[in-house]
Amino acid sequence: MAETIIETERLLLRTEAPGDFDVWMAEINTPQVREYLCGPETSENVRDTFDKTAKNQREEGFSFWFIEDRASGQLLGCAGLKRANSDGLPRELRGELEIGWLLRENAWGSGIATEASQAALDYAFEKCSATRIVSLTSRSNVASWRIMEKLGMTYRPEWDFTDPDFPPRDNPTIIYELTREDWKNPK
Repeated sequence: MAETIIETERLLLRTEAPGDFDVWMAEINTPQVREYLCGPETSENVRDTFDKTAKNQREEGFSFWFIEDRASGQLLGCAGLKRANSDGLPRELRGELEIGWLLRENAWGSGIATEASQAALDYAFEKCSATRIVSLTSRSNVASWRIMEKLGMTYRPEWDFTDPDFPPRDNPTIIYELTREDWKNPK
């Protein structure tokens, strides 16, 4: 049975529920949705990611939670937190909390990513005692870094890096940051 971690006006951020894997494979693990994440993954890799997500929730108290539409019960994607660990990441950021999101195509442009991510930010600062949160994307993923800016995050060009897991068109990886102080006192 899925555990609801966060509720927002329109969403539940929760652990895995029966049927999520099949929906994920059909609606979220697509070339369009994973365009900036090296394309669709194998079912084995998706299962491994789901298992790591459950382990992170058990051990850390946070993870990339599944986003469910409260009205329809539809799985929309995921949003949440993990420890930053990308290859090439500046050393001072390793282990910091990283926020991210991924939505099925028919949920794009609806504010879902911003709503879910704002809830995850609040959770990080209120429940996890975070001092800062980072978010990573490629410079070419304009939609993602615009969400970061909507969340009040600041682009930190001095932390740009080349991630060997991504093709040249998706490098450099850029990093945005939100400090506890800026979260408490938005501009």
